[in-house]
Amino acid sequence: MLGVELGAAAYLQRVAELIGQIELGELERWSELIYSAWRERRRVFVFGNGGSGTTASHMAEDLGKSLLRHEELFEDAVPRLDILSLTDNAGWIMAVGNDLSYDQIFVQQLKNYGRAGDVVLAISGSGNSPNVLRAVEWAHANGLKSFGLTGYDGGQLRKLQHDGLHVPIDDMGITESVHLTLFHWVLNDVFARIHKQGRWAKAS
Repeated sequence: MLGVELGAAAYLQRVAELIGQIELGELERWSELIYSAWRERRRVFVFGNGGSGTTASHMAEDLGKSLLRHEELFEDAVPRLDILSLTDNAGWIMAVGNDLSYDQIFVQQLKNYGRAGDVVLAISGSGNSPNVLRAVEWAHANGLKSFGLTGYDGGQLRKLQHDGLHVPIDDMGITESVHLTLFHWVLNDVFARIHKQGRWAKAS
């Protein structure tokens, strides 16, 4: 935990330096994947553990609601992104964790909802969360696309995923913070593409 050793100014400087090291191609491909899912009417599943689990909930809420203008929320003219956070079904998670095993909590949901061509957005700071890995393995075996969000050295997820964004730091809190910070650019970029605003205003 870098905040134990660093003062506020040094901590923020380290975070800023890290964000500057992010591969922009990874960030742009993340946005492209979400936009393509919206355009092709594919479902997006997002999941992770702990802080990454609440990040998954946050992403599902924002992508479900905030790709629409306020007035469009009362209409059906603009298609919505079909997105589901697998971290939010508490009853199902507890039943699967109790009756099967904790590494099954996401894959068992995917088996009900996932279809070939859908997208899984898998979040694991360490890249080694067994329940995340089992879900991604099933996704690949059944024709779903995967995009991983990792930290540390990326772990097994970075090797397994089809594509992803890596935060190269051995600090879980900063990894989780950067994932969510970068996500908000993705959200804005996908919104701009859907509504043809900003740099996408002249796109066909």
